[in-house]
Amino acid sequence: MPLQFNTVKLFAGSGTFALAEHIAASYGHGLGDVVLTRFSDGEFQPHFNESVRGCDVFLIQSTNPPTDNLVELLMMTDAARRASAHYVTAVIPYFGLARQDRKDKPRVAIGSKLVANILVAAGINRIMTMDLHAAQIQGFFDIPVDHLDASVIFVPYIKSLKLGNLTIASPDMGGSYRARTFAKYFNAEVVICDKRRKRANEIESMTLIGDVSDQDIVLIDDICDTAGTLAKAAGLIMERGARSVRAVCTHPVLSGKAYETIENSALTELIVTDTIPLKYESSKIRVLTTADLFAKAIMNVNEHGSISQLFKVD
Repeated sequence: MPLQFNTVKLFAGSGTFALAEHIAASYGHGLGDVVLTRFSDGEFQPHFNESVRGCDVFLIQSTNPPTDNLVELLMMTDAARRASAHYVTAVIPYFGLARQDRKDKPRVAIGSKLVANILVAAGINRIMTMDLHAAQIQGFFDIPVDHLDASVIFVPYIKSLKLGNLTIASPDMGGSYRARTFAKYFNAEVVICDKRRKRANEIESMTLIGDVSDQDIVLIDDICDTAGTLAKAAGLIMERGARSVRAVCTHPVLSGKAYETIENSALTELIVTDTIPLKYESSKIRVLTTADLFAKAIMNVNEHGSISQLFKVD
């Protein structure tokens, strides 16, 4: 018996609208019509201006701060379920609160687990995301999770730079596995910056493990928040005799004075994706789009195809 494919409809949240437009264009399917009514006190209500009955609905929205982005996704999900959508997939390019994946001190919340529970309770059938801060967050869900890997976007770009003496670096010990995985694509060595924090977003000290002299360094990270770690690592690496230093970071949170910090840093460039829209333009920030990758993943999910083939790096 041949597989049955339901009608696919893509809808965008307001926080990731530009990326959603690009995903829809790559998919070859226009965005569905959804409006967000806002009240004077800040309350809002999403409304689908077209039928979703019996459809496979894909809701595209990153859940970066403010929390309105998360609540908007939840309310869109509830509206789709109440309108008799057949299947609801939340396409969350950046999964917010992912840094809260464990109890690292007494009496704290595990934010990413709480968000996972809320998303499932809202009626989402499937999650599609990219480069979770901790891969084990997939296990917080009792529904399918498609965890896409941005290395298939970054690796071809790094190869195009034709760096002669490439070495991969991790800006902290926690990212060493990510750096080693990335280094395998280039058969490159790995160096690690070991940092100690006073508190969140504030570094006390940093030391470099490995030799970077006369090397072209590429730092690998998943989230760039204040950019303090990357800037300090880049400065230390250049002090130790590197020829150049770049950074690859999937999610450009870029809060506080991040843009200023990047501009004043030793970084040649910061390479990010469009999972979170940039607030400002910067001569040092290059944005690579994830639209084609998400569009292919959506197509494969709808056609019951394999997602694993999207992890192949050219």
